[in-house]
Amino acid sequence: MTVKKLKNFLDVNNIKYVSVKHSNAYTAQEVAATAHVSGKEFAKTVIMNREGKLIMCVLSASYKVDFGQLKANLGSDNIALANEAEFKNHFPDCEVGAMPPFGNLYDMEVYVAEILTHNNEIAFNAGTHTEIIRMNFGDFERLVNPKVLRFSKKEVALPGDPSERWQEDY
Repeated sequence: MTVKKLKNFLDVNNIKYVSVKHSNAYTAQEVAATAHVSGKEFAKTVIMNREGKLIMCVLSASYKVDFGQLKANLGSDNIALANEAEFKNHFPDCEVGAMPPFGNLYDMEVYVAEILTHNNEIAFNAGTHTEIIRMNFGDFERLVNPKVLRFSKKEVALPGDPSERWQEDY
């Protein structure tokens, strides 16, 4: 089970972390709320297909992938969300949709949204829909060595006019 694989990896590297069990939750926002973690600190894992190769994008639960920014930053127009059939066999020890952001454990490049680097701690799925790991972001960065890019956006209503929206890019 991934939880054991991931915890063993963290333990071997002398990383301090907290494991939190929670009731079943599937979306990143649901998991964050259920586990009492802010959407800004909860790191969701999005698997993308870049020119036939799977890559891992990690961003805050309350943000979305900005495909225009991602394509520009990676210098490729051939990037799309991977479908479940494309990636489920790459994570045999994970429940689908609960992959931890440790692409290095699955021979996958990892890209982290710049906004996530502003957090002292992050939390993420530990391979199941009922457990998360919370740890220091610096430790995560040291272990995974992700490429940090701006590729996420959050829609925010302007004060006084909920129909008007603007986007923050990270």
